[in-house]
Amino acid sequence: MSAVSQKFAPPSEADVTRLVLEYPFSWLITMAPEGEFAATPLPLRPVIDERGEVSALLGHFARSNPHVTLLRRAPRTLVLFMGPHGYISSSWLADRTRTPTWNYATAQYLVDIELIDDDPAATDEIVGDLIGAMEAKRPGAWSSEEMGSRYARLITGIIAFRAHIRERRVKFKLGQDERDSEYADIMRALATAGGDRTLLEWMQRANPSRSGSDA
Repeated sequence: MSAVSQKFAPPSEADVTRLVLEYPFSWLITMAPEGEFAATPLPLRPVIDERGEVSALLGHFARSNPHVTLLRRAPRTLVLFMGPHGYISSSWLADRTRTPTWNYATAQYLVDIELIDDDPAATDEIVGDLIGAMEAKRPGAWSSEEMGSRYARLITGIIAFRAHIRERRVKFKLGQDERDSEYADIMRALATAGGDRTLLEWMQRANPSRSGSDA
């Protein structure tokens, strides 16, 4: 790992898992050797191992999606998760000669997609897990049982998959490269009314000993 990537390393493995859990809508990008490619945005759910780390990813495509046909020939796929992010304005800084930037947390996974063609129980489990996660804590939470027999018909139109992780690249660019005075300026701006409180909290976690982390 390079010095730059080490600077922007996640505070902990728990933070990487949190990113995937809280920002599940990802891009899946597949390219075949002959140059054909496909890109599909999908919500994914992580498989979390005994150490609390993401060990695989689960999801489903519409069977009619041409991406599925490509995956049968070229299962190697890049999965991109974009976590909290936001523009950092130079107008927030005492030193207005500094350039603006963009802070963000991202996770990239190079995976091999295993399509689950003929296992209705596994497909139902993967879909049910996603629904349960998305509906959790909602007032009047919805469940697939409310669809009655329609659910069994509609689920035949999807194909579930398991993404086996082969490589991972994570970058949490959350102010670690800012001078202390400028970091404090940014934190004060984010803490004001109308500021991005989510980005503020993720920056605090990435810089626990920095001045302004308790903004």
